[in-house]
Amino acid sequence: MRSQGFALTFLIVPLLVCGDSNDTWCYDSQDPKCGPTHWKEMAPACGGPAQSPINIDLHLVQRDPTLGPFIFQGYNSAPPGPWILENNGHTVVLHVDAGAQSLLEIRGAGLPLPAYRALQLHFHWGGPGQAGSEHSLDGQRRPMEMHVVHMNTSLGEARSHPDGLAVLAVQLAEQDTDNANFSALVSGLKNVCQRGASVNLTSTFPLASLLPGASGLLRYYRYAGSLTTPGCQPAVVWTVFEGPIPIGRAQVAQFQTVPQAGLPGSSPTPLTENFRPQQPLGGRRVSASFGASIRVAASVPTPFLARVHGALLSLGLNLWLLQDPRSQIQPLPTINDAECPCPHVPCGGQSQPATQNVETSSASSEREKLHPKAGALAGGV
Repeated sequence: MRSQGFALTFLIVPLLVCGDSNDTWCYDSQDPKCGPTHWKEMAPACGGPAQSPINIDLHLVQRDPTLGPFIFQGYNSAPPGPWILENNGHTVVLHVDAGAQSLLEIRGAGLPLPAYRALQLHFHWGGPGQAGSEHSLDGQRRPMEMHVVHMNTSLGEARSHPDGLAVLAVQLAEQDTDNANFSALVSGLKNVCQRGASVNLTSTFPLASLLPGASGLLRYYRYAGSLTTPGCQPAVVWTVFEGPIPIGRAQVAQFQTVPQAGLPGSSPTPLTENFRPQQPLGGRRVSASFGASIRVAASVPTPFLARVHGALLSLGLNLWLLQDPRSQIQPLPTINDAECPCPHVPCGGQSQPATQNVETSSASSEREKLHPKAGALAGGV
């Protein structure tokens, strides 16, 4: 995965990934009147199918043996730069593209051939103490999410092809101490204190330092989706890594102080909650790499099936008791006068009411000895 360093020059590639040039859209935290529910009015694709982000239900994902390891080119070395950090009013973007000669590429991992060239990376975050990731795993969201955006090197207009773009989504989890791998980027945030401001980073770093480790790169989920900002073109092959990488709590707070896009002449306010609400999965398939987690749904009988099961068991027990000859009520024996226990009371085969009760109780006791369940059935089942 190692490659030699290279001279990197900056080239702006116009691409709708983290904001349209006309800035007629916004997040609800900026202004609900131009928030995500209104995006489809300016970009019809935002109301279409195959939209992102989504919740990844680990009970529904399917293992895909073709999702093997990634092959990264240029990710393990720090280029001489410059890299450009920009505040576009909706997020913070780090431009890393050097045009057709760029050696920052990914391939493998089930991606279409030939390769995808890195363009930029940007971030989504919430408010203080709140979740801000766009994707979630089994409903769990993180404070931030980083998107590393790549374009298929064989396509002239990536947004018009369903696999024109490949985005690596990495969720960021807070920790008490700073993550030194984010230091160069976070230190530049204070220099992009207004919308449209940009700055050259004084030092670059290996992009691999912002990604999961070797084992984490093998655990990911794949689905076909869209850009998460207008124009929402369904042109993205999404890779969502299962494991988050750490970022310091103070570093997250630095992102939450970045000024957002505002009306001309208005005082800048911090940008927070710059994420799109999750979209329906529809009939799309979410695939899991060999190392990623999946869950098997347990088969739990519904209350209706449980009642049916109980009724069938009761019916079967009643039928079994009716067919068992020992459970049948036997006729009372005839008592002759000579066998009458009370000679002064006429028996002669005549069953007196009191005597009948004695004999019936005795017969019932015998039946219960032969078949205890018969007595229980007679008791009110």
